[in-house]
Amino acid sequence: MKRVAITGIGSINALGAGVAAFADGLRAGRCGIGALSLFDSTGFRSSRAAEVKELRVPALAPHAIGRRASRSAMLALIAADEAWRMAALDAAVAAHTGVVVGTTTGGMASGEEAYRRSLHGAKPSPRLSEWLETPVSVPVDTLAHALACGGPRLTVSTACSSSANALGIAADWIRGGRAETVLCGGTDSLCRMTYSGFNALQALDREPCRPFDKDRAGLTLGEGAAAFVFEAWDSALQRGARILGEFVSYGVSADAHHLTQPRPDGEGAMMAMRRALAEGGVAAEAIDYVNAHGTGTPLNDVVETRAIKAVLGGRASQVPVSSTKSMIGHCLGAAGAIEALACLLALQFRFIPPTVNLTHPDPECDLDYVPNRSRAAALRMVLSNSYGFGGNNTSLILRGYDG
Repeated sequence: MKRVAITGIGSINALGAGVAAFADGLRAGRCGIGALSLFDSTGFRSSRAAEVKELRVPALAPHAIGRRASRSAMLALIAADEAWRMAALDAAVAAHTGVVVGTTTGGMASGEEAYRRSLHGAKPSPRLSEWLETPVSVPVDTLAHALACGGPRLTVSTACSSSANALGIAADWIRGGRAETVLCGGTDSLCRMTYSGFNALQALDREPCRPFDKDRAGLTLGEGAAAFVFEAWDSALQRGARILGEFVSYGVSADAHHLTQPRPDGEGAMMAMRRALAEGGVAAEAIDYVNAHGTGTPLNDVVETRAIKAVLGGRASQVPVSSTKSMIGHCLGAAGAIEALACLLALQFRFIPPTVNLTHPDPECDLDYVPNRSRAAALRMVLSNSYGFGGNNTSLILRGYDG
């Protein structure tokens, strides 16, 4: 199987803009969850979120794109700008580069705001471009336009596994010969629709989310983006690129059980992990760390714990597991890519991100969740889980590379 090198990465989330800020925040166990300020939360179950505090138009964005870009598209541009510059790609490579992005709401926040202003007769009236930013397909088109990427492009929207699947598809394109280089990742911004939806499901915790804690009461929504440059391994070596790590494999499954709840027996989650291991030719004994889906909802955390124990067997109690959602919230369609990036940073900088806000462990969640403080560790192979509504399960495996 053709190897896939990671040669560029970019990040923005509630812990800050840039890969360095993300790595520092993870190592410090800093929680980026605070008061929601992007829109009025009066009447909602919770008023907390993991917001990005400042958006700056990146240099790669032409003025016209930066002026009209939705919040989700802007988050994607910021992450992609960093990844692209890190990979040191040029126009000749861009002409054949593919782009695949996972998202759940696209530019919904722009559409919501345009509708609000239109409904109340605000002046000036919303521009057409604000409405046109709404579809989920817009962020990937924005990136391809900004970077002049002429390869295949695709939007993936499989709920909260969207960007994990985007990374897997990018690897498939490289292995299948569709592209030598792919810009991939995920983006999602906070918006009224998702906040209202999770509120209606009574799935939002009034406090910052507490994955695996016996007092957990739901998730906290977040926003952000992560971008990767994937390259065929031999191509990356030939051009002298700095290889940051390797995308090994991914596995997918469907629960076929319920629109919002996971299968209680965890069979779908188990299948995704086992398929990732099988595709990569990786033994379960080789996994050094698991980045859990870990939403903080009562059922998910117990089911995922069962699934991890079934897949890792007797070693499960010895393998660190943590939920970075405790620091950056649940970034929905962007979650898989952001958490894959957390795994890559853990591989690079030799640490395990903690699960913060974990003070009263649930007896049914009896693994090593690295509570509250990061831990130094030399990791070689890591696994990241993303589970979405509708029973969309995806597991990724990444390997470190020291050159």
